[in-house]
Amino acid sequence: MRDGVALEVKNLTKIFKLYRHPADRLKEIFFRKRLHKLFYANKNITFSLGQGETLGIIGVNGAGKSTLLKQIAGVLEPTSGEIFRYGRVTSLLELGTGFNPELTGRENIYFNGLLIGMGKGEIEEKMESIIQFSELGEFIDEPLKSYSSGMVMRLAFSIAIHSTPDILIVDEALSVGDAHFSAKCTRELKRLKRERLSTIYVSHDLNSLKLLCDRLILLHKGEILEEGNPEQVINRYNFLIAQLNQQEGLELRTTADYGTFEGEILKVRVFGVESEGEVIASGEEGVVEVEFRANRGLEGVTVGILIRDRFGQDIFGTNTYYLQRPISAREGEVVRVRFRMRFNLGPGRYWVTSALHTGERHNDRCIHWMDKGAEFEIAGVKGPLFTGICRLEPVVEVERGRFGEKGEQ
Repeated sequence: MRDGVALEVKNLTKIFKLYRHPADRLKEIFFRKRLHKLFYANKNITFSLGQGETLGIIGVNGAGKSTLLKQIAGVLEPTSGEIFRYGRVTSLLELGTGFNPELTGRENIYFNGLLIGMGKGEIEEKMESIIQFSELGEFIDEPLKSYSSGMVMRLAFSIAIHSTPDILIVDEALSVGDAHFSAKCTRELKRLKRERLSTIYVSHDLNSLKLLCDRLILLHKGEILEEGNPEQVINRYNFLIAQLNQQEGLELRTTADYGTFEGEILKVRVFGVESEGEVIASGEEGVVEVEFRANRGLEGVTVGILIRDRFGQDIFGTNTYYLQRPISAREGEVVRVRFRMRFNLGPGRYWVTSALHTGERHNDRCIHWMDKGAEFEIAGVKGPLFTGICRLEPVVEVERGRFGEKGEQ
């Protein structure tokens, strides 16, 4: 590492030549006539990755994320710019990269391990640990071509983390595995982060980005559109999605406040029916109240709410479209919409984001998105105690007898 920096990317640009027909490559050589157009997959990208930092990269398909990662991993050479890597880089890019489908899982541990810079002695020393973490068991000596995509991911991730990298690059790999193994990988990434592993993480799972990343970069058309804390960048990403769907008419006041403003959310309020304040007991009936003004006539619009915890994780969301209560308002009219429900949440502080839009989702046609419109606290519990972030209110049933025997009724 260099002064706490694991990686530096400076003015990185990657240009591809695009040809209409494969034969045009030869024609261009012989006739010395340009038959291609230039495509900038990445353009003047500059950022650094700190030691022990987890950096997330998001963007719509075609934004240039995979191209950027391949250059950092050394798979592609940049057209211009520089990449400074201070330590071993291990990458999980396209699933199956660096594996031979004809070899067994065990043989591929050697094959892939050598490719990513592990020594033969190091691989032999860590072999059983790699197999144990992958949970492939009896399948480890079967050919890789018989593996499912999830099994390949298990093997690839296990090899990657046992290579003791200084920088780990993960491109959507965790989305392939089952929920159990993805959770296991997430725990392992957190553990390695505490040991100062630097990670670049690409995913369309916004909650996992909030959970794992210290900082996010939003790429769009090959350039950095936004860089900062996860909440700020994800809000900008949501605005970008809405903008791409609507094409025009959207105004961005801040990353947390945007829309066409044909209607405008004036106030969001949360209170308990009994407490009459923003401090609510778990299990108490409460109200989320959204007040908006129609700046023009609105017909059949949707009012939505989203509750997030202090880590920015989405806890619960609903809207009047799901609840089959479309809202209409005359120009200039102020409308108050209340969502009444039991707040079966674990103790802690929460934020409410609200949106006014058409259709099912706010990016169908976003009239107004207001992030963190209100804050409330869950303190104390009404009824039986519980642990976790939500109360599911189970009913306990107890049966006695000898079960599973012949003749059981």
